[in-house]
Amino acid sequence: MARTKSPTRRSDILLAARNAFNARGFAGARMADIAHEVGISKAALYHDFASKEALFEALTGELIDAMLPEAAPADFGEIPAPDLLRGLIAVMAQRLTSPEMAFVPRVIIGEGMNFPDLARSYHDRAIMRGLDTIERIIRHGIARGEFAVADPRQACRTVVGGVLFGAIWKVVFEPVGAEPLDPVTLAEVHADTVLNGLRVRSDGS
Repeated sequence: MARTKSPTRRSDILLAARNAFNARGFAGARMADIAHEVGISKAALYHDFASKEALFEALTGELIDAMLPEAAPADFGEIPAPDLLRGLIAVMAQRLTSPEMAFVPRVIIGEGMNFPDLARSYHDRAIMRGLDTIERIIRHGIARGEFAVADPRQACRTVVGGVLFGAIWKVVFEPVGAEPLDPVTLAEVHADTVLNGLRVRSDGS
């Protein structure tokens, strides 16, 4: 578990780590360079974070914990499911392609096979939590008579698929010359496509 002396130092370390992971990936990032950027010794950094893996998990954990409540409220109440799903897709598409989170898909997809513990941690802390939220929205829509879908568990994976495609495109393909992608437009089109498939038809089907 991370042990820090002050919130300011912790935030400085996480910012330096994010810069390092964005620039050099996980394997290329060095704890010594992160410590140097913060202005502390390498020993002090290891006192706060026992390993580079622990630092990566703390950084991604904080980003995920901030993103998910923004993407959807814990209590849906009487909010229409289409509105919930559209909002969630918009937030996730923009956050996963933002500079602060660009390193996440780059590391998990590009280096996950070499660092399986990181991939497993991200699967458990981010992917599964996101899928659970989306599935709850879909079931909320079914209960309200707004959605008709035979398998909500698989449907929520389809929703995530479009968002992850946008993240992969931005951080993997655009840097090597692919056509730029607008996350906002992609999110709107993806939401339209998904909702057209989920909504109950006029004939009740």
